[in-house]
Amino acid sequence: MAFAQLTYRESLRDIEACLGAQAGKLYHMGIRSSVARNTLANANAMRDWRVYADLAQSLIGIAPPSTCGLSVFPWAPFRSTKAAIKLHTLLDLRGNIPTFLHISDGKLHDVNVLDLLVPEPGAFYVMDRGYIDFERLHRLHEAGSFFVTRAKSNLNAQRRYSHPVDRSTG
Repeated sequence: MAFAQLTYRESLRDIEACLGAQAGKLYHMGIRSSVARNTLANANAMRDWRVYADLAQSLIGIAPPSTCGLSVFPWAPFRSTKAAIKLHTLLDLRGNIPTFLHISDGKLHDVNVLDLLVPEPGAFYVMDRGYIDFERLHRLHEAGSFFVTRAKSNLNAQRRYSHPVDRSTG
């Protein structure tokens, strides 16, 4: 829904069409398959709209008057003719409220955002494989947090031991 806010989408159909037109890039946004209007409607029903209203007002407050092209976000250079921003979000699922928002230019690698987080003991952090940095992940472990991530294809790891699993318990 943050994508819809940042790109001025006006309806669920508009969001669906826009995402469908960029199907090859959805993976980078954490979306693995096409997005249906019903899925978007369910997401809207589950989350409080005021979170997005407040986010939009904050972004409007810091954004310069928009002209066009690269000049919309001159602080976010990416390539010589393009600008890019990243919205890093930590969502607390107990209340559907973001507990951390960081807007950066497109050059900031995702793993560097882990340096900005204050780990919560007992919290679970679910991340993509772009966040694999064992030193940073160890900081989460030391703070009593847990993390779930996908392994990179070149990860060289071995299982040291296993515990029996009772599959009948689910």
